[in-house]
Amino acid sequence: QVQLVESGGDLVQPGGSLRLSCAASGFTFSSAAMSWYRQAPGKERELVGSISSAGGSTMYADSVKGRFTISRDNAKELVYLQMNSLKREDTAVYYCKARLPLGNTYWGKGTLVTVSS
Repeated sequence: QVQLVESGGDLVQPGGSLRLSCAASGFTFSSAAMSWYRQAPGKERELVGSISSAGGSTMYADSVKGRFTISRDNAKELVYLQMNSLKREDTAVYYCKARLPLGNTYWGKGTLVTVSS
């Protein structure tokens, strides 16, 4: 059974940092491209960034470029989202998504990040 479990969401002040984790199980993690998405209240879900299966390639939305970093540990079946210089507009539920080589996609249930003073 495929499972993706996000953790690390919290209340943080503007300018602060937070690291999210996504623990994967039930599939060959090292073969999956992983992505982070977010959904702010009243808005559509949007792509934050992605990392290739081996971790050698990453891409980011313009809104987070230079502030957020995605990494992964294939041995531990974890993917991370390091968020620095957080802004109020980064407030959202953050989701991780796995995309397997045949195209199957799986989502976690999300973790809430609130940026507020």
